[in-house]
Amino acid sequence: MKTLYFIRHAKSSWKHDVIDQQRPLKTRGVNDAVMVSNLVATSMAMPDLIITSDALRATTTAHYFKQAFALKESSFVENADLYDFSGQNVIKLIKELDDTLNCVMLSGHNHGFTSVVNMLGSLTIENLPTCGFVAITFEIDQWSKIITGTTIKKIFPGDLK
Repeated sequence: MKTLYFIRHAKSSWKHDVIDQQRPLKTRGVNDAVMVSNLVATSMAMPDLIITSDALRATTTAHYFKQAFALKESSFVENADLYDFSGQNVIKLIKELDDTLNCVMLSGHNHGFTSVVNMLGSLTIENLPTCGFVAITFEIDQWSKIITGTTIKKIFPGDLK
C-alpha cells in the first residue's frame, strides 16, 4: 500500500516585484497553511518524505507541514520538477519514487495538481484550492506501477472557516 498527500501551495502575494518562483505567501496563505497543516498532522499518518517545488510559495507552505509533523530536515526535499503546471513532471516524479517510501507528501501548483488528483484519485475535484490537501491511497507496492487509487481525505481551507 502506498499513499500520496498533495498540498497545493497556500495563497501567494502578487504585490512584490519578483519573478514567479520568488512570490511569497500572503498573510491569508500563512494562516491557511498553519490551520491546514496542524489539522493534517493530527488526523493523518506522518509522511516518510515531503517533496516540494522549489518555488518560494510552495516551499514555505511545505515547511508548515514539516513543522506540524515534526519531520527531520532529511525528510524534506526541494525538487524543481514540481514547478510544473501540466502535471506531467508530477506523474514522472511519482513513478520514480523509491519503493521504500510508503507515504509521500508533494507540495506544488495548479493546474497540474488538480489534474493529477483527478487522474489518480477516486473523487472528482473541480479545483484544488490554495492550501488544499488531498490524500490518495494505492493498492501497489511499487510506485512505477501507480494506478487509480482511493481518495481518502480532502481538507480545503474554505471548509474550515
